[in-house]
Amino acid sequence: MKRKALSMVLASAMTLSMIAGCGGNGGADTATDTTEKTETTESTDSAEATEETATEEAATEEAAPTADVSSEGEHELSVYAWDENFNIPALKAAEKAYQTVDPEFTLNIITQSGSQDVEQAVTLAAAAGDFSTLPDIVLFQDHYIQKFVADYPDAWQDIDDAGIDWSNLGAEKVSYSTIGGKHYGAPVDNGTAIFAYRTDILEQCGYTLDDVTGISWDRWLEIAKDVHDQTGMAMLSMDHSGDDLPYMMLQAEGESQWTDNTTPNLVGNDKFKKIIEVIVQGANDGSIILANSWSEYTDQTIQGDQVAGVMNGNWIIPTIEQVADNSGKWAITTLPTIDGGKEGYASNGGSSLYVTANCTKPELAKAFLAYTFGGGDGAIETYDAALTDGGVITTCISAGKSDVYAKGVDFFNGQAIYADIVEMGSHVPVIQQSDFHYNLRTLVNTLITNVQNGNDIDSEIQAAQEQIEFEIAGSQN
Repeated sequence: MKRKALSMVLASAMTLSMIAGCGGNGGADTATDTTEKTETTESTDSAEATEETATEEAATEEAAPTADVSSEGEHELSVYAWDENFNIPALKAAEKAYQTVDPEFTLNIITQSGSQDVEQAVTLAAAAGDFSTLPDIVLFQDHYIQKFVADYPDAWQDIDDAGIDWSNLGAEKVSYSTIGGKHYGAPVDNGTAIFAYRTDILEQCGYTLDDVTGISWDRWLEIAKDVHDQTGMAMLSMDHSGDDLPYMMLQAEGESQWTDNTTPNLVGNDKFKKIIEVIVQGANDGSIILANSWSEYTDQTIQGDQVAGVMNGNWIIPTIEQVADNSGKWAITTLPTIDGGKEGYASNGGSSLYVTANCTKPELAKAFLAYTFGGGDGAIETYDAALTDGGVITTCISAGKSDVYAKGVDFFNGQAIYADIVEMGSHVPVIQQSDFHYNLRTLVNTLITNVQNGNDIDSEIQAAQEQIEFEIAGSQN
């Protein structure tokens, strides 16, 4: 790898602390502010993802803690993961579940401060040509794993022969960890997007949840404007410093902003243009609030009762649940689509578990992953506890049919939202992803702002495409 490319990856590993399980605690009726803290970094750090603002020496100073795999027992595995309130409880649940078949089994969980520590550990090990500093397994962000496997193929072991029924897992989720026709990861969480609505506000304005389900975005804009005119409340908000609306809305159409990993699909993409028009129209008529920061998005627009709707990955649920007075007033459904007449499905955020080259017990690692997160006999025990203790929702279809998942949630007026989310996740379309996902997101955010301020939409789309092409070309030099 050329020195420039390596320094860019090292900079990325140091600065990025984005979502992975999208840290948040959200049992059926509880919530914490962990989601806000972890999601903030995704929104604010993406612009720095490929800037050459760090040196190899600086990256070394920030190296993540190392694992001592050589000292592990025969029934022990080590794993790097982050978020004591979200991912760690899920791993502890999996450890306990696997002890049913291996009572001596121990999972040595080495807690990292964030996803960037794991990315950095892999980067530094690859730069040194020595993977002995890595644990047996690492938790890794979905949007980054394909680049890391491509850049450092010797850092990983595939789990193709783990005995996992991949059809029992959400196809979109699995697509991230399927690289070169091989399966590398076992999914941990479910990033399926939800559209949550204040049903009391809808009813006050003469609407029901059915009226906003399976509709077109044009019809949604009509309803949203009516709600705003009657109540002063917007129907939707988003952190515009890290705006994921275009990505989710386009995925609900089964479309991507990319033709392949390095070819943007903006110019001439009528669906993309329409989505930008919807967002701008909604922002201009008060139906959509484009917040200036993550805290403004969560604290003011959602928890400050400025919106009657929230659309994001399901990890946003704990943020919604912070306002106890609104218990029983919310319900979730799917996304609108451009043409309507069908329900829209999308996903936003998530992580999976990967076996590293340093794992000397790959059969144990694969057996553990298959039995728990991979949908094996321990999946229900794993995910029931992961949901109750940390708010982690499964992408495993069979595990999502448990009694725990089927239980109604009081905050959402008795709706069995977790079972519904797993069902929604099974319909999320697989679309083209790119290593430059976050770079483009930043440019699209700027595009929206410029169009909202009166600039020509076609010119702004052209400018965004030319800029991302320039950035991609620069990264390859």
